[in-house]
Amino acid sequence: MRHVLILTLCVCAVPAFAEQIGPDALADLRADVVILGEVHDNPVHHAHQAQAVTALAPAALVFEMLTPEQAAAVTDANRGDAAALGAALDWEASGWPDFTMYHPIFTAAPEAKIYGAALPRDEVRRSVTEGAAVILGADAERFGLTSPLPAAEQAAREADQMAAHCNAMPAEMMPGMVEAQRLRDASLARAAVQATAETGGPVAVIAGSGHARRDWGIPAALALAAPELSVLSVGQIEAEGDVEPGQPFDVWLVTEPTPREDPCAAFN
Repeated sequence: MRHVLILTLCVCAVPAFAEQIGPDALADLRADVVILGEVHDNPVHHAHQAQAVTALAPAALVFEMLTPEQAAAVTDANRGDAAALGAALDWEASGWPDFTMYHPIFTAAPEAKIYGAALPRDEVRRSVTEGAAVILGADAERFGLTSPLPAAEQAAREADQMAAHCNAMPAEMMPGMVEAQRLRDASLARAAVQATAETGGPVAVIAGSGHARRDWGIPAALALAAPELSVLSVGQIEAEGDVEPGQPFDVWLVTEPTPREDPCAAFN
């Protein structure tokens, strides 16, 4: 049976949907803001995103991978040419995986306006020591950055950051890493709000699945800043088979892990 995910989805403490879906259901995603998560180097995840974007036909695409300046470099002349667009974005110097995986997302909605939510690296580094609110500035309160996290959430997020860094970094660095993640979530949410205001939506957000979490990712920031928007979070998870129920997304897909070198080897 096809899953029809309609515009009545709301941002709330308990997701309106919480279930695993298959790729066919990507044709039916509907909301003001649809957050399409990914594992960055998994080509299947990017194919799924392009599939969802084609069906949604959003008025705007927000990319975690692009700064606003890079987004402005996307033109009608270079958008359809992967090599030309990659060069215009200086993608090879960005540190993100192969652009050929991302390019089909740009062409899946050829009329969509492109927005970038990435912040300068020095600002992200400053957030580790100075805090996310200082870096986001005037919008900090609107997106929840001036309020400390509940103790349990802070601890869970620090543990998550420690695991993401292969348990190889000093524990005292984890609060700063959480601040950097909060900053990125708020910046992505801010770009989605701007894109909605300027284009009327719908808006598709391309970001890591960690940013799609309803409990502390982009949806949580949007719930504070723009509660009138309907938001649908789509997580993509790598696993050998199904994952446990109760994932922190409205819906999620499970794919085979993509072959890669041990990401923890660099810490050794």
